[in-house]
Amino acid sequence: MAATTRGRIDKREAILGAAFAVFTRRGYAAAGMQEIADEAGVAKPTLYNHLGDKETVFQRAMEAAADTVMAENIAIVERLRAPGPDLRAALEDVAHRMLLVCCDERSSALRRLTYAQAGAFPELMVAVQERTSIRLAEALADRLARLALSGGLRDCEPAQAAEQLLALLTAPMEARSRLGTRKVPAEQTRAIAHAAVRTFLCAYGPAAGRA
Repeated sequence: MAATTRGRIDKREAILGAAFAVFTRRGYAAAGMQEIADEAGVAKPTLYNHLGDKETVFQRAMEAAADTVMAENIAIVERLRAPGPDLRAALEDVAHRMLLVCCDERSSALRRLTYAQAGAFPELMVAVQERTSIRLAEALADRLARLALSGGLRDCEPAQAAEQLLALLTAPMEARSRLGTRKVPAEQTRAIAHAAVRTFLCAYGPAAGRA
């Protein structure tokens, strides 16, 4: 029984991954269920049996992609659980890694598809945001709160501090990448991360203004 359930879950995950690849490549309107089935290596009826119609496939594929992005970012933020003696270096490393996830192919495609279909799938924007930016901000706020308790940061409102750090990262990256339409050179990505942390520590470092 367990093996059967696991097999069904694995097949569903494979279908969702294939569907996201097709939607990324073709866009929602041009993507077809037969192409998705071919990409997943399943018969078209299997696709319908597992997920239903094209709208449902699209929404579930987008949610699965968002969950993957979220898991990658939360794993990065968890590195702040034990930042070591050099908090600035730890924050710069985390910031840089989050930017790399933000700019990778999956995240960029997720943003493009979400924006493109916001009118047709208004609830999708909410679902993607909840799985990515909102949960990331919550996880980061938790880490920052613990750093403040341990004296690594000054006393602050963790949710606000997390929101501001993420804004310091995403705003310049969106501008440099022209809303995800061009690749940002590696040295610029690292520079954005370092500048964001420098500004953040000026406000929230234990000796604010001298960090």
